[in-house]
Amino acid sequence: MGRTLAEKIFDAHVADRPFGETWVLRLDRVFCHEITTPIAINDLVSKNLDRVFDPEKIKVVIDHVSPAKDSKTAEQGKILRDWARRQGIKDFFDIGQNGVCHALFPEKGFVRPGYTVIMGDSHTCTHGAFGAFAAGVGTTDLEVGILKGVCAFKKPETLRVDLTGALKAGVFAKDLILAVIARVGVAGATDRVMEFRGPVLDTLSMEGRMTVCNMAVEAGATSGVCMPDQTTLDYLWPFIGPEGDKTYETKEAALAAFKTWWSDDDAPYASTVSLDCSDLEPLATVGYKPDQVKSIRELRGTPVDQVYIGSCTNGRIEDLREAAQVLQGRRISPQVRAILAPATPAVYAQALKEGLIACFHEAGFCVTNPTCGACLGMSNGVLAPGEVCAATTNRNFYGRMGKGGMVHLMSPASAAATAILGRLGSPEDLP
Repeated sequence: MGRTLAEKIFDAHVADRPFGETWVLRLDRVFCHEITTPIAINDLVSKNLDRVFDPEKIKVVIDHVSPAKDSKTAEQGKILRDWARRQGIKDFFDIGQNGVCHALFPEKGFVRPGYTVIMGDSHTCTHGAFGAFAAGVGTTDLEVGILKGVCAFKKPETLRVDLTGALKAGVFAKDLILAVIARVGVAGATDRVMEFRGPVLDTLSMEGRMTVCNMAVEAGATSGVCMPDQTTLDYLWPFIGPEGDKTYETKEAALAAFKTWWSDDDAPYASTVSLDCSDLEPLATVGYKPDQVKSIRELRGTPVDQVYIGSCTNGRIEDLREAAQVLQGRRISPQVRAILAPATPAVYAQALKEGLIACFHEAGFCVTNPTCGACLGMSNGVLAPGEVCAATTNRNFYGRMGKGGMVHLMSPASAAATAILGRLGSPEDLP
């Protein structure tokens, strides 16, 4: 019987099977940020276990509150900063060099097909877009990963998601994953890997695939994965080819190696969901769960107070280009405040080079440094009670962006159109 991509990764990384269905996997990467990792660091220090399994495989960033907004967040940053120096972790991205973790780490080439990755962050599933098994974990698992380079999992079954048809103009990866979550439900993929397949997925850029995998956790999934292909190879080639770490001499050899991770034709799946994407239209969430989704057409006229473009879901250069195309030559509504947070310094620099930052400024946006701040209601765009935000982020839980606030999740293009209109809308609603 064949094996899925996730099963192949588990088989290749198993270090132990101590009991039952528990698999202890060797880790290729442990990612760390300043909100969850300091707790693990302090606990390890208290146990006289202040060491790491391999400083080359640990990547560290300050991103959730950047720069620090108060003494507590400054202390979290200091703990992480001192630890990285103490342990000789060279890939530490401090203020000025930092970016949103799930955008920055792929941008640096840290994720490869077949890798195992953990982080104390629920949206670690983003990295499955490269054909990796990537999962968010709790403090205890993070501690063990830092110390021993292993993590225990129950081997997940795989939910196959076939994306057929073709996306219409004005419909993007964010609309696609919102449609999938609406179909599957917030618990429909619990304890499973969501394997995204099909002609629509094949046409997506790596940025689009990361957007899709990023929100797999919103359906309850442990991870989201895509088959690594030519698109993956083109993105990673500067890091793995002759000009990089020389893992592969030719693209043909790299692609052949990537395909060994593909799910077999006769691989078993827990279930399969097929979604014809041809009739999809711009979507947005309503309420306080990511599976509460409606077409923006149904929501037209709903006023908003704030528009936020950024996050690990939609803060990459492709996202900024989509939004800027809508904003070009237009001004945002005087009833709206709008915020742009490019996901990484490289994204910011590229957007500046292309004139996108000027476009956002001219439209009336506040452009900030890379940070996660507003997404989880910590800084740089927190809502007041009763306020409404149209956001390109990934979670619309009650109070997520500020106590008593409402968040409508949507694509960058729809968020830009909403900023202009002052109410929920998509580009087709603009005069």
